[in-house]
Amino acid sequence: MDLSFTPEQETFREEVRAFIQEAMPPHIREKAEKSGQFTMDEIMEWHRILYKKGWVAPHWPKEYGGAGFDAAQRFIFTEEMALAGAPGLSPFGLSMVGPLIMHFGTPAQKERFLPKILSGEEVWCQGYSEPNAGSDLASLKCKAEDKGDHFVVNGQKTWTTYGQYADWIFCLVRTDSSGKKQEGISFLLIDMKTPGVKVVPMLTIGGTPAFCDTYFEDVEVPKENLLGPQNGGWTLAKALLGHERTMIGGTGPLLRSLNNLKRIAAECPDGQGQTLADDPSWRRRAAALEMRYRAHEMVVLKQIAEQQAGRQPGPEASIMKIVGTTLGQQIDELTMDTMGLNSLNWFNDPPAVPPLQEWVGSNFCYNRATTIFGGSNEIQRNIMAKMLLGLPTLKFQAS
Repeated sequence: MDLSFTPEQETFREEVRAFIQEAMPPHIREKAEKSGQFTMDEIMEWHRILYKKGWVAPHWPKEYGGAGFDAAQRFIFTEEMALAGAPGLSPFGLSMVGPLIMHFGTPAQKERFLPKILSGEEVWCQGYSEPNAGSDLASLKCKAEDKGDHFVVNGQKTWTTYGQYADWIFCLVRTDSSGKKQEGISFLLIDMKTPGVKVVPMLTIGGTPAFCDTYFEDVEVPKENLLGPQNGGWTLAKALLGHERTMIGGTGPLLRSLNNLKRIAAECPDGQGQTLADDPSWRRRAAALEMRYRAHEMVVLKQIAEQQAGRQPGPEASIMKIVGTTLGQQIDELTMDTMGLNSLNWFNDPPAVPPLQEWVGSNFCYNRATTIFGGSNEIQRNIMAKMLLGLPTLKFQAS
């Protein structure tokens, strides 16, 4: 199997690089160069720039307004955006509910929702996890009662990423409690402006307002906002999670983190007139991480080659999620070690270290969650045991 890129694909890479250089506004570039945190306004500004170019949805078919990139082009595009430090777009509309609407939605739902997801006119968030239904997602309690022409939703969702900025939320809700817990779940599209919806943001330990609790009290949702069949939402949920795990385990952010690590080491003195980048002990640790990254990249490229041949991602997405998230955390840990006490500088503190290093502590704290969200890595190991090795999965009983 040839995993190298063709001359045409390398030409496309140069086109992407040139576009980023020309199109990125100066105030966004300034943050990108020091791995800064972007505001939602800046993220949506970059969204609109990509939309105007026709590249905001590289994985969407052209018939729905997407770029229609093949798998190799998507990999190149994602990698170049990460290397440039460009704002990461909100994935909930573009990468999660949008593709589900294409596959499961009615013509009216496609016409109503897809254009506004694409343009950024409507921002989405995800309503999956609940206080007592995280890894065991099928235990969710948020209830939707069938009232004929509408549902009435009551319950709570948690870890609703950037829910305070969202116009819509896609929710897993319980519509039947009589059978197996997976069989009574439905997939609803809910307008966040509906009376009875309340969003309460919370700060992460990294100091970012990333997560929210979202409450539903007698929220009326029209029947036309049911995606897929009633009580058939578990099928949609699993399809969405497969794509989410592949995205979380991607290589672009990892390569960006590795490059940042090297640049930071080149700025940090070792106390003997050299930098840490010259220290053999540090170089051994960095080389070990880069070798793991290259091995992970080969697996990702293999998946791309198979997608080019028409094969969709399967349980191997769990492998990519485990390796990608643990490797990202190990890169963060070495970056913190490299900076020493300077790693405690926070993104909202007065700069006390070179600009590239200002955000490292916050990112380190936030990225501790990557091995949990999108399905914890323990759950991914169960999936691998069952789907790839044919072994029985372990069931854990909370004490």
